[in-house]
Amino acid sequence: MFIETETTPNPATLKFLPGRQVMTGGTREFTSPEDAGASPLAEALFDLGDVTGVFFGQEFISVTAAPGVEWPGLKPQVVSILLDHFVSEAPLFVGGDASGIAVPADADEDFGDDPADADIVAQIKDLIETRVRPAVANDGGDIIYRGYREGVVYLAMQGACSGCPSSTATLKHGIESLLKHYVPEVSEVRAA
Repeated sequence: MFIETETTPNPATLKFLPGRQVMTGGTREFTSPEDAGASPLAEALFDLGDVTGVFFGQEFISVTAAPGVEWPGLKPQVVSILLDHFVSEAPLFVGGDASGIAVPADADEDFGDDPADADIVAQIKDLIETRVRPAVANDGGDIIYRGYREGVVYLAMQGACSGCPSSTATLKHGIESLLKHYVPEVSEVRAA
């Protein structure tokens, strides 16, 4: 088995491609060793001590190194853990799949979409799903719709995109321009 690696716009994060499906649907982000308890693979990566984030996409895993950690020393350790996991066909989550895992909602998650804005929200979600999400996944991350209120779209970045130096530019220039172009009611995009 061969695991490819790709750089991401976030210099602290590398994207690892095992050449097979990682998640059957959705994504999952782990931002602490405590969160990682739901996944033996994420837990093993955090146990290295130099990892501050793990993100599972459908066909990739993004790993974020701690500040000051250099990838030339960490990368072989990460690849070794990933190889062991995929070669042994170990389950990704405790219990074998993600069906029993509940991720607590953030207090800020509900921005209270107005039912009168249902058509606008549907257009926004469609654009995010078809145009934005695939591009963000190419960079080792994901984007989550959090709400729409009074012309403002609230989005959350995950994986390599969370904490990336260019994430603000991505939100403000790329995504905001796209949404404003196709949905004239959108006046601004903000990180949630």
